[in-house]
Amino acid sequence: MKANDKVAIVTGAARGIGRSIALRLAVDGHHVVVNDVNEEKLRLVAEEIRTLGRRSLAIAADVSVGKEVYAMVDQTVQEFGRLDIMVANAGIAQVKQAIEITEEDWDKVFAVNAKGVFLCDQAAAKQMMKQKSGKIINCASIAGRSGFSLLSHYSATKFAVIGFTQALAKELGPFGITVNAYCPGIVGTDMWELIDEKMGSYLGLPKGDTLKKYAELITLGRVETPEDVACLVSYLASDDANYMTGQSINICGGVLMN
Repeated sequence: MKANDKVAIVTGAARGIGRSIALRLAVDGHHVVVNDVNEEKLRLVAEEIRTLGRRSLAIAADVSVGKEVYAMVDQTVQEFGRLDIMVANAGIAQVKQAIEITEEDWDKVFAVNAKGVFLCDQAAAKQMMKQKSGKIINCASIAGRSGFSLLSHYSATKFAVIGFTQALAKELGPFGITVNAYCPGIVGTDMWELIDEKMGSYLGLPKGDTLKKYAELITLGRVETPEDVACLVSYLASDDANYMTGQSINICGGVLMN
């Protein structure tokens, strides 16, 4: 599954799932442009990629701002001459009861998780249509399959990503571009530590107990790692997945089986 010097962008790549995806794509042979709002950590990831023998750019940009997303894609094409893979991974979560969510809360989560995916996909698609090839890979979630209490607005964004992925796949198929999504479950990242802490405060549970409660739902008996997710994205980015499009694939250790 080695790449032929293909070029990938991975958003939200400064840590967690995004970092693991970026490093895995570099191991697979891709040159990788890493994006995040955390410029300091982003530079470290780019350096890691270079130690793997691949070229890398670190571009600090807010995926919810169209001009920044388009500038990122333009800079990538200027540097590498093409864009083969867009991994729209950046996302945020907030734990709140639905009746407590403010308009500002709703807009912020949708701006990154849904609008950010839309902007990254759109900017990438315009370049890929010129090339008549490319792979767009979006970050959804098992929360986009079944709504999670205290994560209602987060869940809503992930349902939106799945619907957008399907529609975009139909539009871009004639151009030789595939569009798929990955749906992680309970992953051992900073995001899930935050969810654990905030849910625990709502439910009256000590830190760690909420994560333990959800972990009991995992058929394979362990919390997911970022590397588990990166393995699936590696496949979706490879030529082995050339006949797969419009799919949103659960990678959750059996929490959901649909």
